[in-house]
Amino acid sequence: MIDRYQRPAMSFIWSLESQYESWLEVELAAVRTQAEMGLIPQGEAAEILGKAAFDAGRIAEIEAEVKHDVIAFVTSVEERVGPAARYFHYGLTSSDILDTALALRLVRASSLIRQGLVDLLEVLGSRAVEFIDTPIIGRSHGIHAEPTTFGLKLASFQAEFERNLRRFDEAVEGISVGQLSGPVGNYSAASLSPRMEELALSKLGLRPTPVSSQVISRDVHAHYFQVLALLATSAERLAVEIRLLARTEVAEVEEAFGRGQKGSSAMPHKKNPVLSENLTGLARVVRALSLAALEDVVLWHERDISHSSVERLVAPDATVLLDFMLHRLTGLVAGLVVKPQKMLDNLALTGGLYNSQELLLALCRHGLSRVEAYALVQSRAMAAASGQGDFRELVEADAAIMDRLSPSELEAVFSPHRFSRWTREIFQRLGLV
Repeated sequence: MIDRYQRPAMSFIWSLESQYESWLEVELAAVRTQAEMGLIPQGEAAEILGKAAFDAGRIAEIEAEVKHDVIAFVTSVEERVGPAARYFHYGLTSSDILDTALALRLVRASSLIRQGLVDLLEVLGSRAVEFIDTPIIGRSHGIHAEPTTFGLKLASFQAEFERNLRRFDEAVEGISVGQLSGPVGNYSAASLSPRMEELALSKLGLRPTPVSSQVISRDVHAHYFQVLALLATSAERLAVEIRLLARTEVAEVEEAFGRGQKGSSAMPHKKNPVLSENLTGLARVVRALSLAALEDVVLWHERDISHSSVERLVAPDATVLLDFMLHRLTGLVAGLVVKPQKMLDNLALTGGLYNSQELLLALCRHGLSRVEAYALVQSRAMAAASGQGDFRELVEADAAIMDRLSPSELEAVFSPHRFSRWTREIFQRLGLV
């Protein structure tokens, strides 16, 4: 991933140094456990634990010759440890190290993503409450529908990201598994057993996968990356909403524009929604990566390595991008410039046409069929929409309508309060008020 879309803490998790550190963690957890269980000599185990280290440069030299990264790593450690290293990587196979270390790194990456989710939820909730009573026209098909509040609009995203958080926690639980089960996953070496595996993995904060075929089944990873794709898509949905509301013709919100910032190399007046557009683009990449993770599920027999090259790209890129996206989206929402007066101006554009449904229902309550009431209201609404007058004035001039409604009933039809009367109850459902 290019530096532009990386944050340092996440970037380090996927560095080469972190990769070798995680491999060593897994190897040493196995050594400690095998020694505790009497499967390898205590003295040699202590020597391994005291001397084991890696040299990335030396690993690269060895790999250039042997063409196998785990063998190069193990050989490098053996050179530092000496004779006791015969009990290093004892009974294990490469996938034991690779898959378990991948789980460690995914869990660590997930902790950063989760914090990003929590931060976003806090900001979304706060801004939703801030604008709980701020009226804005709702739109369906891009066309004015009925009023809502800007706070309720934000609350819908807050609820979505709450669901995303629950899905994410479930997916992290799914990938928090490792294996130390040897070739083809049947613990054939005398130094391995399900109990040894369980104890060693517990030192790493992981649990054993129920059954291994030398590799952990990639459906758990595919599920995780699908959840990341859904998270990115939710981020895009919010970003697109901001982009739509920021258009010149709408102008109800605006991305924060910093002092000295410039929007266009050609047009000095431009203030473009570049952060939102960036999030839209990055979401496409995360979704594409999730498709690659699905392709990794199907391997030959007990294993092949067709998944390996894919994961070297998907795991870092998807987590790095999502971490960046959540951080960017949180800042975007926190700094979003909201324009309540422009929202009111846009509400007034159709002269109250958004009251058409309530008028329809009022007429139905007075005995008209829905078809009759619809036709009556639509004729007045279309007249107003074509510039023949204000909707309420046209209604008040129509005897077929006014003969059925009292002045107080008409006032209730055109009351703006009914659009937000249940807003606080909805917020209570979400725990926001």
